[in-house]
Amino acid sequence: MQQSKKNFKIVHEKKTRMILPNAITLIGVCIGLTSIKFAIDGKFTVAVLGILFAGLMDALDGRIARLIKGTSKMGKELDSLGDVISFGVAPALIMYFWNLQYLEKLGWFICLIYVVCVALRLARFNVNSEEEPSWRDSFFEGIPSPAGGIIVLLPLILSFSGLDRFLFEINYDLIVPLSFILVSFLLISTIPTYSFKKIVIPRSMTKFLLFGIVIFFGALLVFTFKILTISVFIYLCLIPVSYFHYKKIKKEKNIISSDDEKLEDIL
Repeated sequence: MQQSKKNFKIVHEKKTRMILPNAITLIGVCIGLTSIKFAIDGKFTVAVLGILFAGLMDALDGRIARLIKGTSKMGKELDSLGDVISFGVAPALIMYFWNLQYLEKLGWFICLIYVVCVALRLARFNVNSEEEPSWRDSFFEGIPSPAGGIIVLLPLILSFSGLDRFLFEINYDLIVPLSFILVSFLLISTIPTYSFKKIVIPRSMTKFLLFGIVIFFGALLVFTFKILTISVFIYLCLIPVSYFHYKKIKKEKNIISSDDEKLEDIL
């Protein structure tokens, strides 16, 4: 009887490692959904910060899962479903309540297009991630959904930063729909963009990297929307750089172009 009590476990030992990353994913989903509530209440500053925290949760769950060897198919699917909510539905509704609702049916149609593109982008990512890892792991095919969720919020972030006064008169009624269309295209495009998952630096540069990270997050806490605006613009400028870098590596590896044009049955 005593022996059977010792062997009794509520959760199997292998499954306990999956609980933490999946819990982090679900926390991110809750934060993303809560940001919609803040947008409905007109608290757009807090809504944007909610999407940022959801992005932080998204960055942590996968890395923690790999670190503790708690990856699973359920976690992968849960992460994608969470991304659709936190970086698809939530940013679309935030921008709808802030600006797009004044376009009435057209504004809602633009939101629908964006969310559908986020879903298609994540579906493609799940299919492609089952392939053997290679040098291409340093690049995404199109922009990732968390980046898309932040970029589509750029007009709102820019208005909070105060940096828009240094620009020409901005017509947000025009900029917001155009940004939705641009981001939707970038999400489903095959343009290679940096993934930043595999950054290899010399050991001697580690302390400078850590110092830079501390400076960045310190500035982000103090000048949140200004740093966010600058960071998004830098990321957008890196897209053409990543494209030409990818082409250069592809040429060096003697990759036949037809290999990149694999057909997918998405229906």
